[in-house]
Amino acid sequence: MTLALTVLQITAPVFLLAGIGFVWVRLGHAYDTAFVTRLAMTLAVPALILTALAGTDLDPAAVGRLALATLAAYAAALGLFHLLCRALRLEVRTYLAPLAFGNTGNLGLPLCLFAFGEAGLALGVVVFAVTAIGSFTLGLWIVAGGGSPLPALREPMVGATILGGIMLALGWELPAVAANALGLVGQMAIPLMLITLGVAVARLRPSGMGRVAGLAATKLVAMTAMGWGMARAFGLDDVAAGVLILQMATPVAVTSYLLAAKYGADAERVAGLVVVSTLMAIAALPALLTVLV
Repeated sequence: MTLALTVLQITAPVFLLAGIGFVWVRLGHAYDTAFVTRLAMTLAVPALILTALAGTDLDPAAVGRLALATLAAYAAALGLFHLLCRALRLEVRTYLAPLAFGNTGNLGLPLCLFAFGEAGLALGVVVFAVTAIGSFTLGLWIVAGGGSPLPALREPMVGATILGGIMLALGWELPAVAANALGLVGQMAIPLMLITLGVAVARLRPSGMGRVAGLAATKLVAMTAMGWGMARAFGLDDVAAGVLILQMATPVAVTSYLLAAKYGADAERVAGLVVVSTLMAIAALPALLTVLV
């Protein structure tokens, strides 16, 4: 019961803040999704990523093994879900990145801390760093429809992720003034993303939700299995293995919806994936934590 309540406490704000956006639109108020998306993706999210990655103390050997295992898990996931999209005739740029990458930040990191303590949190940051770099480089390129990678490289999120990754690897820290200022800006990111998600859900079409539920369930099972397999393949210790499995099992991130909205993919379907996969996570993660801890 304690595990279930903890997961509920972590995920409840997701639905409360999304509910604000949902009710706002249902009451007939205007909401400029394009403006809010641009503000979040060019200012708030980059600040959040940079401050999360910079200055974390980690054991280099543990970081290396876990980072390689995470990269291998995502490579396998991208291959599997690309084949699935082709088989089901789904639009690759809408579904591939959300299915492969999870919410390893604002959901995964608190769960790693609760399950494995400070050591788990530090290792969880490694998975989050790999996820962020993959999501905002290759993932962004997929959502944008391919073509030249230059537009993706010009995104502030990419620069913030690369800079944060370098600072993480070298053990550098931001100056106090910069860290405080960027921290305040980054605090906007999650509320903006979640309220915008609620707006998207309020505008969802009811058709096709059965397929969304099937895809969300497939993601949960496949990614959990990949985390377990890569943990064994790379010989991770118990804590690192648990962190990898837990992070791989996280649901679709809200940033996937914002990327879809910004680059013209089917944002409504991605919003449905976020909501349904998060609901499934509430049911599944307590049982998974019981096995891992």
